[in-house]
Amino acid sequence: MFTGIIEEIGEITRVQQYGDAARITVRGPLAIDGAKHGDSISVSGVCLTVVGLERDEFTADVMRETLEMSTLDKAAIGTHVNLERAAQLGDRLGGHIVQGHVDGTAVVLSTADGSAWRVVRLSLTPELAPLVARKGSIAIDGTSLTVSAVGGDALDGYWFEVSLIPETLAATTLGQRVPGDLVNLETDIVARQVERMLQFRVPSQEEVHA
Repeated sequence: MFTGIIEEIGEITRVQQYGDAARITVRGPLAIDGAKHGDSISVSGVCLTVVGLERDEFTADVMRETLEMSTLDKAAIGTHVNLERAAQLGDRLGGHIVQGHVDGTAVVLSTADGSAWRVVRLSLTPELAPLVARKGSIAIDGTSLTVSAVGGDALDGYWFEVSLIPETLAATTLGQRVPGDLVNLETDIVARQVERMLQFRVPSQEEVHA
């Protein structure tokens, strides 16, 4: 479990392909501080398990489903990633509850700079659009953010916006994102659970006979 408060920007230093899986090595001195084999580290929003440690780097395996659902299928040497160690009991929850289970990816549609912030608009698939609400929480590349606006429709496509403060731009890879870039999305855990529950809702008699 994570909070979406990025601790450092790491760098992928090695990528090994194994059929439909991959093993990546990431440089992150802070992320591996106190880490041990089997610990969880969020890599741009994807929860990975440490299988190797060496100096200031850690290695993790990435399975096929994770590659298909996230931007890690495009991981390459030199790629910058957001890193966060798993939360400890008793920690302050500075962001929101982030599982590290990515729902899919989004495309950066546009960016607009204000006097002290940057508004970023991103695409939403029809499947994820119902799970994203204005003022709700969302994790983009593992970063806990608040949705500032939502819009679009089935014809022209759905979208949402977030407003990034200078600290977020400097402390995460989101400051490097430009239109056309892909990012990882994790929607709010409560929204996902509610959607699943509604799928099993028993219709009332009035609805059955309507």
